[in-house]
Amino acid sequence: MTGPDFLDTNVLVYAYDVSNTNKRRAAREFLKNGISARFVISTQVLAEFAAAMLHKISPAASPDAVMEALDALAALRLIVPDHELVRRAIEARVSYGLHFYDGMIIAAAERAGCERIWSEDLNEGQQYFGVTVANPFH
Repeated sequence: MTGPDFLDTNVLVYAYDVSNTNKRRAAREFLKNGISARFVISTQVLAEFAAAMLHKISPAASPDAVMEALDALAALRLIVPDHELVRRAIEARVSYGLHFYDGMIIAAAERAGCERIWSEDLNEGQQYFGVTVANPFH
């Protein structure tokens, strides 16, 4: 049996962002096809998703639309950061030269026992602590 897959923030943002039709279609198709997969996210992903939807995309999503999306994402397994996760993120920074918040994504995926992190931002094919990055848009 394979491990779960971790979803980075950008995959979720594209699934809801009406301004980028091609990536929205690709992200939704990816999520729909992977619905039987066991996706994992972290508290950080939820917070980044909400911030991006409210402040970074254009047009910005309404607060009600963001809360509705968050409700839909509540079905996913959620990794909550703690002292050890933050320490592991720092180790990821030291080991791989990553930004701290990318290290938090790596640490959360590792904690969840994920085999893959689906991300457009991290280096596709790179392994971090045994977790491989894949880009759902390639």
